[in-house]
Amino acid sequence: MNTHVAGAAGAMFLVGTLAAVSDVIADYPVYGGQALRYALAAVILLAAARVRGLGPVRLRPRQWGLLGALSLTGLVVFNICVIEATRAAGPALPGIVLGAVPLALALVGPAATGGRPSPRVVAAGLVVAACAVLATGAGSGNTAGLLWSLGALACELCFSLLALPLLPLIGPVRVSAWSAALAVPFLLVAGVALDGRQVLRVPTAAEAAGLAYLALVVTTVAFFLWYRSLPRLGADRAGLFAGMIPVGAIATAALLGVAVPSAADLAGAALVISGIALGLRSPSPGPPLRVAAREMP
Repeated sequence: MNTHVAGAAGAMFLVGTLAAVSDVIADYPVYGGQALRYALAAVILLAAARVRGLGPVRLRPRQWGLLGALSLTGLVVFNICVIEATRAAGPALPGIVLGAVPLALALVGPAATGGRPSPRVVAAGLVVAACAVLATGAGSGNTAGLLWSLGALACELCFSLLALPLLPLIGPVRVSAWSAALAVPFLLVAGVALDGRQVLRVPTAAEAAGLAYLALVVTTVAFFLWYRSLPRLGADRAGLFAGMIPVGAIATAALLGVAVPSAADLAGAALVISGIALGLRSPSPGPPLRVAAREMP
């Protein structure tokens, strides 16, 4: 269990560090940049699958549909929603709305496996969500920004819930690799529609480094850690670790000297960790899903 707790915490912390490279790639076309990120991550993950001796797996049409839906919602539409919410209302509003992910997964996650929400996990989800909002900070918003942010929240739930039936069949490496690969054409189409011919260009050295960080750390490593831990912890308890995203952002900003965390930032981060600990004390609602043995230590 401790390995998977650390994996889920590490995955969401690493996702939070993407704030460290946001300024570096701010001038690169956003959809083209995301397509490059996922393409590179897919290549790395598929190479890792080959090194680990993971042969091809035949999926039924319904399973391919799940994988496509996971990629389209959890990666592509999620990115579109976050990008457009940030353009409409700034970065604070989507950060605050996504702070509700722990509570949403605590409520919805058990239903995906036929269970009932644990009162302790729901309470912990409320604590983590509230404290993630505190750690993110308040900001001005508008209707368009709110709607895009709610879309991002729904897509974030899909990122976990649609993966649950796939992980026992193909394991975390291949779920991560195939979902990333499928996202690339979707993002390029969105980029062409919204940015036209400017969807791709040769990145500067700094932009290339930033995109490589997103691909290797925020996608390859974080996706694998999350999908390895998700079926072991269950969607409700794993969802609590989404509260680590603002903690990762705060820690990275402080480490790089980009921003000094405020007292509210530090208090929110400490309370997020307390809420996660509260939720993890809850008895597991059932046996963990059995995921491909050759991929799950």
